[in-house]
Amino acid sequence: MKFLDHPTRNLFFTGKGGVGKTSVACATAVRLADAGKKVLLVSTDPASNLDEVLGVALGNHPTSIPAISTLFAMNLDPEKSAAEYREKMVGPYRGLLPEAAVKSMEEQFSGSCTLEIAAFDEFSRLLGDPKATVEFDHVIFDTAPTGHTLRLLTLPSAWDGFLEKNTTGASCLGPLTGLRGQQKLYQESVKALSDPKVTTLVLVARAEPSAIREAARTSGELAELGVCNQHLVVNSVFHAIDATDPYAVALEQRGSAALAAMPDGLTTFPQTIVPLSPAGILGIESLRNLGKSSTDQPSGVGSRLSPDTVVDVEPDTSNAFRLMPQLGELIDDLVAPGHGVILAMGKGGVGKTTVAAAIAVAIAQRGFEVHLSTTDPAAHIAAAMNDESLPTLSVSRIDPQVETAKYSAEVLGKAGKNLDLHGKALLEEDLRSPCTEEIAVFRAFADAVAAGTNKFVVLDTAPTGHTVLLLDSALAYHREVTRQSSEMPEAVENLLPRLRDPNFTRVLIVTLAEATPVHEAAALQRDLRRAEIEPYAWVINQVLSPLPLTDPLMKQRQLHEQMYLREVQEVQATRVAIIPWQIAPPIGLQALSRLTHSESSLYPEVAGS
Repeated sequence: MKFLDHPTRNLFFTGKGGVGKTSVACATAVRLADAGKKVLLVSTDPASNLDEVLGVALGNHPTSIPAISTLFAMNLDPEKSAAEYREKMVGPYRGLLPEAAVKSMEEQFSGSCTLEIAAFDEFSRLLGDPKATVEFDHVIFDTAPTGHTLRLLTLPSAWDGFLEKNTTGASCLGPLTGLRGQQKLYQESVKALSDPKVTTLVLVARAEPSAIREAARTSGELAELGVCNQHLVVNSVFHAIDATDPYAVALEQRGSAALAAMPDGLTTFPQTIVPLSPAGILGIESLRNLGKSSTDQPSGVGSRLSPDTVVDVEPDTSNAFRLMPQLGELIDDLVAPGHGVILAMGKGGVGKTTVAAAIAVAIAQRGFEVHLSTTDPAAHIAAAMNDESLPTLSVSRIDPQVETAKYSAEVLGKAGKNLDLHGKALLEEDLRSPCTEEIAVFRAFADAVAAGTNKFVVLDTAPTGHTVLLLDSALAYHREVTRQSSEMPEAVENLLPRLRDPNFTRVLIVTLAEATPVHEAAALQRDLRRAEIEPYAWVINQVLSPLPLTDPLMKQRQLHEQMYLREVQEVQATRVAIIPWQIAPPIGLQALSRLTHSESSLYPEVAGS
């Protein structure tokens, strides 16, 4: 990996969900630690899986990795960070102020953006305060999926701008005296991010059009923020060993076409091509091997795994996997109520958009009115639909900027109507705070769910961590919105009851038959059940096991996934449906329709064998 030829002190990994940021970041940390460097690996992802990849339970502070004495890792856990941040701001006043005043301060720090500013506060300390990481040679940041990462990176300017304009001494974040003490730290964070001698931004993508488009968009937006020292890693590039296997040939052709169509803005960066691993990347040894067969090339042409390095295996191709229920078998039950909400939830990159679009198309084709929408900051619904349409199907995206402007105008129109000039100025100032966007998006989500009272609404939600925070923020939102306006919208008031009603809301947990997606889906299921929301079914996407594969690497991947298929069936889910891997990518109405049709249309080779 070329960025390791002369590594900067900070290495910042970003990219679309599911492209392998954590694997590449961990492999980088292991390689630097093996070279004798003392390394701190940090995840800022609310749905971090560092623990599983490294095989060590991690917390909010650096933890030594036993297998490598110079490697340390930590998760910036939003809940723990918020608790620590809240206590840091309120603690000094305990015993000095009346109990009622202390409780009021605690309430101020329970607003909808407390989690975000708390996590960022810790992030800034690690990035902007050299003393915080002085004992380490390198600090590696494994970031959250793209939308969250961009927000994280723009926060230094956003918070700084808010502090400059806010003159009242208080905000939804609490007393600004505490925040003003952090201004210099936030400024140093921005400076460190934009210094090419200090920080390298590593864009991680897969050889897939959506991932490459996302990398290009991210690259441009980060460059506008002054983060220009960028490197591109294309992960999991596949080359067929058996040219007679149509599935292997199709997978290679897809990757080659995506690389050939790479935007010019990315081709100018140094590139690292990492070949597809025969199995999952878990544990130090597998991290050491990641990318060892890769070549670092400026052209984006990938390397090949030698056939000698791939063990030919015989996966279980019995009817146990061929006869697993498929997505189409869920549709009858999903349409039975005649209306309601269907949520596709799961880790980034597992195919939530595809599943949501396929279900929306199937329901619309039965004559029902359907609205398909997304709360994902990195939405790709338009691409999945290929800009095609059906008479009873409408498609939209909950756009944060649009929703924020609409929400602010509504609050000013109602709460600001009877205020004097000074009071209106205070309200406008409060609405400029960064957390207003979170409130606006949450309200739009609630409105989308409410629309399910008279039609079907299919929501392609944001990646797991963001989604859970969104659902969990109902009470914080209630406090926040009533501070700015005396009214509580009906859609928000009824949101949790609607989500908890199995006859109104059906939650589909979407995953892949791989370790991290399955275990993150299990964690999501636990969180939903704590919120009294029972998942309706699990959908396992891109399943290889029913297919008649002959390529050795594909067969090895097929064997590897079967332990996770069994885990979902036997341990995690009460109801399961699979989507076999498709030779033609599921883009456009016809391709999406195939995902909910019969087995023979999905893989005719199997049906005829």
